[in-house]
This record gives sequence, C-alpha cells and structure tokens, in this order.
Amino acid sequence: MSDAEAESTPGPPSKEVLKKAMKAFRKRLKMTRLDDESRMGYGPMSGGNKSAVCAVMPPNQYPKEVWEELAKQGRLRYLGQGTYELTDG
Repeated sequence: MSDAEAESTPGPPSKEVLKKAMKAFRKRLKMTRLDDESRMGYGPMSGGNKSAVCAVMPPNQYPKEVWEELAKQGRLRYLGQGTYELTDG
C-alpha cells in the first residue's frame, strides 16, 4: 500500500470526537423534543402529553463516518433516511 492510499483511508474517529458527537446528538434530540412539546396540546393544562419524537437527523458538523461508527458501537441505532435514535444501552 502506498503512502497516498494510507492517507486516503483514515482510521475510525477518535474517542474525543465520538464523545463530542454524542453530546451534540443528545442536545439535538432534546431540543427537537422541547420544540415538539411547545406546540398546542402539550401544556400542563391540556393533559401533559409527552413528545413522541424518538429519532432525529444528527448534527451535520460531524461527518457521516462518525455516526456510522457510533451505530456500529451500539450507542445509536440507524433507522433509515438519515435518522438515528439513542439505544437503551
């Protein structure tokens, strides 16, 4: 394998990048749920339903490889069409 080939096939994302990506994903999910709950019909005076949002598109400041690695590790589950959800584990 030449040096050019080795540079074009980087290894998996670092643990620090994965940790930051998970934090960003959790924040995106939380904000999406809060946004969903802020619409009419979810308030404390209307029955207090919870948001049904369980999956979101991950933040785009991290490449697709990061999200694929997190899914491979079992921390996220890929649901198709670019959406992921947190796993129970």
